[in-house]
Amino acid sequence: MKYWRGYLTAAILLACTWALREFAKAHTALVDMIYPYVTRMAQVFLSGWSSGVDFCVWQTLLLLLIALGILTVVLMIILKWNPIRWGGWICAAVAALIFLNTGLYSLNQYSGPLSEDIRLEETDNTITEMENAAVYYRDLANALADQMQRDAKGDVVFADFDTLAAQAAKGYEELVYEQSLSVFAGPMEPVKKLGWADRYTARGITGVTVGLTGEACVNPQTPPVMLPFAMCREMARRASIAIEQDASFAATMACKNNEDTQFQYSGALLSYRYCLKALQELDAVTNAGAAARVSAGENSNLKHDLKICDDFYGDGKMKDAKACDLLTSWYIQEIVLPSQIEEEESFNPLDKSQVDLSDHPNA
Repeated sequence: MKYWRGYLTAAILLACTWALREFAKAHTALVDMIYPYVTRMAQVFLSGWSSGVDFCVWQTLLLLLIALGILTVVLMIILKWNPIRWGGWICAAVAALIFLNTGLYSLNQYSGPLSEDIRLEETDNTITEMENAAVYYRDLANALADQMQRDAKGDVVFADFDTLAAQAAKGYEELVYEQSLSVFAGPMEPVKKLGWADRYTARGITGVTVGLTGEACVNPQTPPVMLPFAMCREMARRASIAIEQDASFAATMACKNNEDTQFQYSGALLSYRYCLKALQELDAVTNAGAAARVSAGENSNLKHDLKICDDFYGDGKMKDAKACDLLTSWYIQEIVLPSQIEEEESFNPLDKSQVDLSDHPNA
């Protein structure tokens, strides 16, 4: 029996992990009331601890664990340990990490949607509404694209990684302290450069957030035009906004509310791209032609930067086009509806030019 204790421990831990996930799935309202706030405090503590060094702590720990595993194999051979017993405790160690990560962070994917926390009413958007939203973000991106400094190849010239990382929290601070959106009140430490960047670039990955160490890490090979947005997205994940489309939408809001135009453009560019990709998916089914109509209005600088995004992500690697639903809902609530109210308020019944008095000869 002693040879199987490790496997039994691993099985118990994995069963507990499964139970936690199933409970979270069945009680999302309860999870949303408590869990994100607890994990956010944990991330603030862990981020404060791990920010003491520039390198990614989780990658260093991973290397140490691999080295320790190799060492135990050597010792097993030299000391003639039972390989079955050794394998059991290796499984138990892996199961313990999975259980710890689940309890400390990953259940955030079962919490309520971000839209509820920011009082954004989500609706089933029509193709016309999505197209109008895409035009709005396209025009915003067009205007900002022409303001960006560019090199001889037409690529944007942004500040270096560390300078951008130091600026990234400004957008979230605006959302938290000026707009009272406490859901964004997570760790504000700068993101870190992700090690082994080539491996992530090959897969079109711009960043990784690790809840066990409270680290938001961004691929330094991310094209500069995408880098501010990527930093804000990993900061959103570190703030326990784990649902993919929610993290992407949070990043667009943080970029929009950042005083730095580099962040504003990066956010506008990716906002437009999300909407464009969603329209392209719909056009493939409905043949509505919305994406073509919208993209026809892109200026040359925007087209250039979109191609850079496409080249980095590759075909099919940008999976969270669902962010378009949130972006469209925000556009309707914050842009369309206020403009309609202003039009109604501008009506003056005493102004003869606004009132049809043809049926009143004495008027």
